[in-house]
Amino acid sequence: MVKGLYTAYTGMIHQQHRMDVLTNNLANADTTGFKKEGATSQSFDSILAYKIKDTSDGFHTSRRIGVNNPGVKIGEGYTDFSQGPLRTTGNTFDLALTDSGFFAVEFTNKAGETSIKYTRDGDFALTQDGRLVTRDGDSVLDENGSPIKIDPLDTTVINTQGEIIQNGRVVATIQVTDFEDYNYLERYGENYFQPIEGAEEAPAQAQVYSGYLEAANMSVVTEMVNMIEVSRAYESNQKVITTYDGTLEIAANQLGKI
Repeated sequence: MVKGLYTAYTGMIHQQHRMDVLTNNLANADTTGFKKEGATSQSFDSILAYKIKDTSDGFHTSRRIGVNNPGVKIGEGYTDFSQGPLRTTGNTFDLALTDSGFFAVEFTNKAGETSIKYTRDGDFALTQDGRLVTRDGDSVLDENGSPIKIDPLDTTVINTQGEIIQNGRVVATIQVTDFEDYNYLERYGENYFQPIEGAEEAPAQAQVYSGYLEAANMSVVTEMVNMIEVSRAYESNQKVITTYDGTLEIAANQLGKI
């Protein structure tokens, strides 16, 4: 009977985890290039067993070989890398990618250390000295891995190949990188990704569209519906615990007196 309490408890913990993921998605509904996350669950593992009739350990001797964790387990989280809708801005340095691929950015942490991060957020700007940067001031990299710097006074055109054209000539090409398996990418902060051990780069199929931004690939209505579902599941587990609590109270306070 008591195991039922633990089973309902693990169900509540799992639903709370799902709610955290959903609320994070909703909080980033207006974040450019955001990729929504999801959570999975796993059934409990029956690891506890007793070898009751194993005579090699002695007659009628049971041997414990594990620990039983009843209930549901929080599974692996995942990121949905599907394409988000594009919205028009008319700004030359607002860039969006179609198909698979990422912009490469030179990220500097608080300790002053630099590393390359990848993002779908093309909300870029041109500084007074001609550097193409993110809204956080991180430099956008060209195909050679160098920060892009152009003449801020010249008229600029960016074509679908990511080539930055001024005065009829290509002055820089925006780096667009893709990976063989996105399972080897981990989220860094709100909108950056970084490769982990085992990640392999692949030719990018994405085209660059100037004057557009990619919106978050999520539906607010769908996430709200999922939140209602999670709330109902959480309440169901609460009721199970309440029911078990009432049953145990009767067993301890009433049946115990007979």
